[in-house]
Amino acid sequence: MTITHRPIKLMYFAWVREKVGLAEEHVQPPVDVSTISDLVAWLRGRGPEYAAAFERGEVIRTAIDHTHARADARIGNAREIAFFPPVTGG
Repeated sequence: MTITHRPIKLMYFAWVREKVGLAEEHVQPPVDVSTISDLVAWLRGRGPEYAAAFERGEVIRTAIDHTHARADARIGNAREIAFFPPVTGG
């Protein structure tokens, strides 16, 4: 039996949402998924839509429970993780 985290709400914005095909979902990643970069790697393996969405994972911004987070940030007991492309202004 694989131990997992409690369910985490993932939210996708802009072109990340378009490529994944969902605005949000609840997932239970394996327990060895402990950082944002681990989560992105796990998501890439969930299917071609996720692989396409996270192909340029280094440019995607992340927020854990409404606080911006780096790729090495620990997921811990996050309730919500959001993925969005960088915002440009003009």
